[in-house]
Amino acid sequence: MSDTSVKKVDSSYSPTGKLGQKYLASGKNVAMRLWENEPPEEDKQPTQREYETVGFVINGRAELDIEGQKILLEKGNSWVVPKGARHSYKILETFTAIEATSPPAQVHGRDEN
Repeated sequence: MSDTSVKKVDSSYSPTGKLGQKYLASGKNVAMRLWENEPPEEDKQPTQREYETVGFVINGRAELDIEGQKILLEKGNSWVVPKGARHSYKILETFTAIEATSPPAQVHGRDEN
């Protein structure tokens, strides 16, 4: 029998993580989160994550440094960060983006480290 559950998440009531992310809908194999109105900032320390991330820029600009390659992210752009890739973000202009992670980033606090 297939999974027939349906989830609706109102981001106005979503829990917020330590890094400022809002947790949106989450399934067994994928989860969404929202980075909303992130202010410009200096480079964050590079990190590696145990999940794959795909994202879409709603507004603003950021620079993604992934394994030494710098990629400018602007409104309408999407990107992928493979599992285990060393990367960091630098917010250049107030930034709003949606990301999906697989497996879900928030399981066991994976995205809080």
